[in-house]
Amino acid sequence: MRRWLFKEEPDHYSFGDLEREGSTLWDGVSNNLALQHLRQVRRGDRVLFYHTGKEKAVVGEMKVVAGPRPDPNGQAARLVVVEVRPVRRLQHVVSLARIKADSLLADWDLARLPRLSILPVTAEQWQRVEEMSREPA
Repeated sequence: MRRWLFKEEPDHYSFGDLEREGSTLWDGVSNNLALQHLRQVRRGDRVLFYHTGKEKAVVGEMKVVAGPRPDPNGQAARLVVVEVRPVRRLQHVVSLARIKADSLLADWDLARLPRLSILPVTAEQWQRVEEMSREPA
């Protein structure tokens, strides 16, 4: 099992939307590096849901229920989707500012490559985000 972080603009699709729907196809990824990551995602992988835009925070956890397949709505053959379902909302969101200020997370791609929408998460990074989510901001 691998760990990932997926980013989305909450005005477009929020963690609350995912909770209401129960599952969704994660689509719309066109950046080459993000697509490379998305093609590596497998059923059972865990995913942090990150709200972009004004919020800029990790807000919840998802689980991959179906691995990569061609985007059914894609106009380009290279596009893929995965299916995810919500696992839980974090007790406290973990903001990008807190992540950047944390010495264990400061060099994470989330802080270094702000425009990348799909990125890997190490076990140590995941554990630190979990710890931070139990503490109020």
